[in-house]
Amino acid sequence: MSDTTGSAGRSGRSLFAGTRNGAIALLGTGRTRLELLGNELKEEKLRAVRLLLWSQMLAFCVALGTILLVGLLVVVFWEQRVVLLASGGALCIACGALAYSALQRSMRRPDHLFAASLAQLEEDLRQLKQAAGDESSTD
Repeated sequence: MSDTTGSAGRSGRSLFAGTRNGAIALLGTGRTRLELLGNELKEEKLRAVRLLLWSQMLAFCVALGTILLVGLLVVVFWEQRVVLLASGGALCIACGALAYSALQRSMRRPDHLFAASLAQLEEDLRQLKQAAGDESSTD
């Protein structure tokens, strides 16, 4: 009679220990995934700030250079000032279009946002399914 109680007690303890170990593993995995997500958010924020700074610098330099160049050409070729101002305006529009296309190109990302986190979660899911399949085949 004491044999059956002892084995039932051990079974209950092993079930509790297995549940506890599973919960600890799940919490550890969750913590790792949240840290990875935080790192990716930080990288994305730095990338966005960098893009903003480069685009502002580009706009400022192109605008100032264009204004100085057109002013110089107007002073040098005073008789053709109307033609120079018109071509300067066309040049400004062309530079703006070029900067716009370059900015659009740099904003596109070939990979998806949080690709590493999603890949790791898919791997976790695959391993869990594999472990569940192994458990059901041994029972």
